[in-house]
Amino acid sequence: MPMKPIWIVDDDPSIRFVLEKALARENLPTRSFTNPREVLDALEALQGGEAPHSAPQVLVSDIRMPGGNGLQLLEKVHALQPGLPVIIMTAFSDLDSAVSAFQRGAFEYLPKPFDLPKAVELIRRAVQESERESVAQDAHEVAPEMLGQAPAMQDVFRAIGRLSQSQVTVLITGESGSGKELVARALHKHSPVAGGPFVAINTAAIPKDLLESELFGHERGAFTGAQTQRRGRFEQAEGGTLFLDEIGDMPFDLQTRLLRVLSDGQFYRVGGHAAVKAHVRVIAATHQNLEQRVKDGGFREDLFHRLNVIRLRLPPLRERPEDVPMLTRHFLQQSARQLGVEPKRISDAALARLGQFGFPGNVRQLENICHWLTVMAPAQTISVQDLPPEVLEAPASSADPQAGAPLASVPVLEPSAELRPPMAARPAQMPVSALQPTQAPSQADLPTPLGWEQALEREAQGLLAAGHNDVWDLLAHRFESRLIRTALAATHGRRMEAAQRLGIGRNTITRKIQELGLDGEDEAKNASSA
Repeated sequence: MPMKPIWIVDDDPSIRFVLEKALARENLPTRSFTNPREVLDALEALQGGEAPHSAPQVLVSDIRMPGGNGLQLLEKVHALQPGLPVIIMTAFSDLDSAVSAFQRGAFEYLPKPFDLPKAVELIRRAVQESERESVAQDAHEVAPEMLGQAPAMQDVFRAIGRLSQSQVTVLITGESGSGKELVARALHKHSPVAGGPFVAINTAAIPKDLLESELFGHERGAFTGAQTQRRGRFEQAEGGTLFLDEIGDMPFDLQTRLLRVLSDGQFYRVGGHAAVKAHVRVIAATHQNLEQRVKDGGFREDLFHRLNVIRLRLPPLRERPEDVPMLTRHFLQQSARQLGVEPKRISDAALARLGQFGFPGNVRQLENICHWLTVMAPAQTISVQDLPPEVLEAPASSADPQAGAPLASVPVLEPSAELRPPMAARPAQMPVSALQPTQAPSQADLPTPLGWEQALEREAQGLLAAGHNDVWDLLAHRFESRLIRTALAATHGRRMEAAQRLGIGRNTITRKIQELGLDGEDEAKNASSA
């Protein structure tokens, strides 16, 4: 499927030319316009049934042009295509223009004259944001929110229903890959603030120095590089839900600021002196044991009690093996749609083998396996021998559901004993099986299948014990080779797309392929397919 173009609108032909050439070198298609009217005409043609691949991936617009204004264009474009990232550029760098651009939903503000590599990198970030929005929208349109027939998942669904009339703070706990963000989105969708935005931020994925600005925004001149005012995630989520993923990894000093927002309902932008009101419902999630983090001094106890009003525990996939067949078929259908191919079927024997796997990466790992099978399985029906090595090499007993805690004994929805919601927000008449005292499940009760990190640790221990002095190079070579091979297989050998999926640059993947000696493999594959 061809990539959607970057739309450029500027009355200056030299700006259009420079951006077109720079983006062409990055294999990013473009389409140029000289004024806002042309852009709106093109968007209306798309609404009338023009090929969807000609729709814009990103819009880069000047702010002052004959016959139209970039800020007015921004408003009209967002009315037609709400998820389209728009970058506003102008030679008139002033505070009013910057504030207006962000208030009207601009992705970023680019003052002229701009550094071309930085402009291209900004457009790349907007492309990635557009792709994430597209995937999320497709998933929302064609797929159910969540799937699960197991009793543990039915308890989760009932809990979401009980909370549907409440805006109470919820803490979601569960292992990585178990679907915590899906639960948060469902809680938002079935809530009184469903009409507002859902904004998610992974606090573990953002460097400490940037996290404060990401959460609360900053004023112009607040720090080096802060050329404009920027709205943080709290402001972006106004009137809706803010999802704080991996809250257990939030730096300690920022926990204090978050506590103040939850307590006072207001905050200050970085470098700001005027309080900003926050009308936001907060949902937090973590894979960590926050009680232990509090005991260890890594998490504020008062913040823990603020977040732990209602706790919703999401079970790992190994505790609901009866859901594996349904999820597998769903993900095979989803992967086929994404790749534009016929959906593959899976034999009963292969399904049974998958059901015996422990899934240390949970539902996300099953989704990745199904994507791998859609690309790599040679026949239209997947058999046992087509399953990936991680499944075939795992001991069959690792997924024994009896190895974990009994499903009926695992708490799902738990009100904190220290801080209960107000009566109006408290779910009424919770079933005893779902509503239990706050208590984190004992890690000793859960099975511990060998994940790839533990396998890597064992491999390193073996090499070190054998007296190797180049363990880093040996393991890095094997890790990078396997990672790049997998990405190339998933993209049918398209290096540029593989680099984008891995989050590295085109030059980086080319250099790595040469360093790791993977060029010969590409040539052999091309020769065999010729």
